[in-house]
Amino acid sequence: MHTRLLIVIAFLLASGCSLVPEEQAPRKAAVARSAAPVVVGPEAQACMADLGSRSAGFTPLPDTYYGAGCSALSAVKLASLRSDTKRLKLSNLGPMTCTLADTFAGWARFGVDRAAQQILGSPLVKIETMGTYNCRNIAGSARRSGHARAQAIDVSGFVLADGRRITMEGNWEDKSPEVRRFFAAIHASACKRFGMVLGPDYNPAHRNHLHLEVGGRKACR
Repeated sequence: MHTRLLIVIAFLLASGCSLVPEEQAPRKAAVARSAAPVVVGPEAQACMADLGSRSAGFTPLPDTYYGAGCSALSAVKLASLRSDTKRLKLSNLGPMTCTLADTFAGWARFGVDRAAQQILGSPLVKIETMGTYNCRNIAGSARRSGHARAQAIDVSGFVLADGRRITMEGNWEDKSPEVRRFFAAIHASACKRFGMVLGPDYNPAHRNHLHLEVGGRKACR
């Protein structure tokens, strides 16, 4: 078992997956090596290798069953992402499946950052969220939400390099045609990548965020 654990952590490091935020890597990496590594299956290993190839800062998490139909399996704690030119800051993230993190990383770079540059004239520096894992039902339903399986993230806003902060609640129907085009572009990009995308036009419960989910039902609203 000891040999297997060493092989797994060696794989994660060799694959390029950043186990900690880039700015703290030298000090924190030593802690990660001395702690008991997280054993992950082949599919999760492949996902984490791909996530690492995107220069994401993340920590693999142990599979956790919370009971009542809630879990976080093959999950990571995502600390940062990369755009074409810089590190992207993130807020309010808890456990999320590696598949969600990997899909989110691609959307952040190729969907959001490039739309910000091309439409708004300034690159992205931060994505604000309302969280990931949450053991709860879909609002008004007896079914568990994708958040209960760490398969969903709620994105609430963005900060650009020029200092502008653009939020779903405050700017979705902005007077600026460029801002509205930006939201339309990132919404369309999300619908190509995620299984379920629910935004402010869906219902009042989503007025302040984009719900992005992998797995489960398909929807683009």
